[in-house]
Amino acid sequence: MAISAERLSHLLLDLELVESDDVQAVWQELGRRDVTAQDFLKAFIRRNLLTNWQAERLLRGDRRGYFYGPYKVLYLVGAGTFARVYRAVHKKTGQVVALKVLRSRYSEDPIKTEQFLREGRMGLNLRHPNIVPILEVDNLRGRFWIVMEFVEGQNLRDLVKVRRRLSPGDSTRLMIDVTNAIRYAHQKGIMHRDLKPSNVLVSSRGVAKVVDFGLASQLDQEEGKNLRTVDYAGLEKATGAKRNDPRSDIYFLGTIYYYMLSGKHALKETRDRGERMSKQRFLNVVPIQHVVPDLPPGVVAICNRSLELNPERRYQTPSEMLVELKGVLPRLETSQLPAADKSDSQADSAAASVSQGSKWTVMFVESNPEMQDAIRKGFKSVGYRVLITVDPNRAMDRFLDDHEVADAVVFDAETVGEKALQGFNRFYEEEVTRAVPCLLLLGKDQKDWAKKARLAPHRVALQLPLTVKQLRVAVSQLIARRSQPV
Repeated sequence: MAISAERLSHLLLDLELVESDDVQAVWQELGRRDVTAQDFLKAFIRRNLLTNWQAERLLRGDRRGYFYGPYKVLYLVGAGTFARVYRAVHKKTGQVVALKVLRSRYSEDPIKTEQFLREGRMGLNLRHPNIVPILEVDNLRGRFWIVMEFVEGQNLRDLVKVRRRLSPGDSTRLMIDVTNAIRYAHQKGIMHRDLKPSNVLVSSRGVAKVVDFGLASQLDQEEGKNLRTVDYAGLEKATGAKRNDPRSDIYFLGTIYYYMLSGKHALKETRDRGERMSKQRFLNVVPIQHVVPDLPPGVVAICNRSLELNPERRYQTPSEMLVELKGVLPRLETSQLPAADKSDSQADSAAASVSQGSKWTVMFVESNPEMQDAIRKGFKSVGYRVLITVDPNRAMDRFLDDHEVADAVVFDAETVGEKALQGFNRFYEEEVTRAVPCLLLLGKDQKDWAKKARLAPHRVALQLPLTVKQLRVAVSQLIARRSQPV
């Protein structure tokens, strides 16, 4: 039986998701009680009192999982074998955090529980700009969770999937961040033992941060324990290295660099334990210069040395690798500077005058991976910072968390559909985002949508197709108008 709006109002209060004044305000807004549960919840979403994730669970009648201690869950960010990660907010302080929650089916498994808690305890002692900090480790009534800093962005694996591969300059900058993190951990006597692209988060500002020290250990302790991934175990078996050799972290730093540079994994991807433990898997690594022939020699040398099968020929410490990464980066930045282009200069002249030399950040609501890649290249090449999301509601959430997260927002209705129009209009309706320059891109069959769009001097609808250069011109003009009355 479907839940009624009246019953939902009581449930919201019972669960302490909203205040009684909020419920009364929604009833007054709706003006009647005979509304559907969906319409009732949409009113709370419009007021930013509930998220879509919470609303969906409420409609299903779920009564658990909204709070962990003082943290209210907003929505699911990601899910792994043993845990789920949520975006959450502290009820009193409003601090936004990432909440990693052990799946309930493992909460009675002492081994899995201890491993999960070890990650938390280990992370509490690590404080570095390139490591996601753990803030708290807690449990209540058989539920275990870890509170971490919330990183706006995505993990490196997903980033490379979208962009296919990263430039040598971008790869090296991110690699410096990751290597810095591992150098710090090693200096603290801690080995990661589970380095892979999905355990590196890249923030919206382009900073890489290492996460998930669940298998980490003190380098001088626990020699008898086999807390490492199968890949690490296979490497050390293949090379005859001691168990949990710290240079194994160096090798897997190399696999991350390889993945960024080529878009391909150095080691064959397989779930078969026997294949992952096989020495042949490590012998079959194709040298990076054969996969991407035009890479700069310095980049090739660093990648190949970090992937040396013989640990004695590998970098012996992250510090050694870091020195060479920092040494090659200036040459990469010089070689990758875009050539002067008259039309580009004219297209972005407004940006130069308004920004006074600082970089602008533009958020795109775009679901086409090819367009995402073209936008990144076209805007970053002339100094813009680029944020991309496929969900208009997510764009709004980011502005609610940080009112200055971006200087302008572009909604592509051709790929996102009617939700893009709704998101564009919502930005006008919300006081926090009303003054944000917004651009609505319409497909050939969406011309009539311009009549439904809330337009203003700094809020424009344009008809596709447009070149990336034309799009840059439109964005720079909108930002130039942001000081005009709304």
